[in-house]
Amino acid sequence: MGENRARVFFGTELRRMRDEAKLTGKELADTLGCTPQWVSTMESGRKISEQSAHDLDTYFKTGGHFHRLWELALEVDLQISLPPGFAEYAEREKRATSARVYSALLVNGLFQSPEYARSVICADRVSGTEELVEQRMARQTMLLRDPPPFAWLTINEPVLHQVIGSRAVMKGQLEHLLELQERPNIMINVIPQNVGYHAGLGGSFTILGCDGSDLAYSESAGVGTLIERPDKVVGFGLRWDLLRGHALPVTESQNLMRTIMEGL
Repeated sequence: MGENRARVFFGTELRRMRDEAKLTGKELADTLGCTPQWVSTMESGRKISEQSAHDLDTYFKTGGHFHRLWELALEVDLQISLPPGFAEYAEREKRATSARVYSALLVNGLFQSPEYARSVICADRVSGTEELVEQRMARQTMLLRDPPPFAWLTINEPVLHQVIGSRAVMKGQLEHLLELQERPNIMINVIPQNVGYHAGLGGSFTILGCDGSDLAYSESAGVGTLIERPDKVVGFGLRWDLLRGHALPVTESQNLMRTIMEGL
């Protein structure tokens, strides 16, 4: 993980207070019940933990100073972990009047169950997982606002067969999609895997309708791209139309999802 200045400041504050208390790293480690190496790791700003922040606040009687620094460092870490372009996209997403979403490899975050989201996020992180899950679930409230945006989700069938987390997690994800499908503003279609080549195999993307104009967002290998140039957005719209031509109707898509779910 790259340098996080809040985490570095946490370490600087820890060293300052330890020096003022005339404690060696080993003496502080013995008091906290950790190793001198862990104290050194925190002071260097490489890693910190919430429990250690609480322990330091208790020992130095700081009134929560270290825990507040830990929270700030965690917030910075979460921002660093987001793909470039995503933060701006997320702000547009909140105000969108429509969303055309294509999922090539994973269920799009707007339509993920909490357990599915947690499984995906845990695979890439060792800390901050729950905070990111909460952020992802908060994004989904845009589908429920009044009046709600129209949302079309088209999924490549292999996405529904790929077991993420566990069979129970995948079953819950499929149930979640079927529940969302019942909402009048949400339409979900599946492109069957026997189609062969189609325009969606180039990767996932989203087209948002925002105040009379469209924008697109594409993400691959952790790199996000926000597209606003009209000619480029039109290209994504054409790609959307082409891949949708291979998708099953809503009822057939529902039946396919139920069949896959029953096989888990």
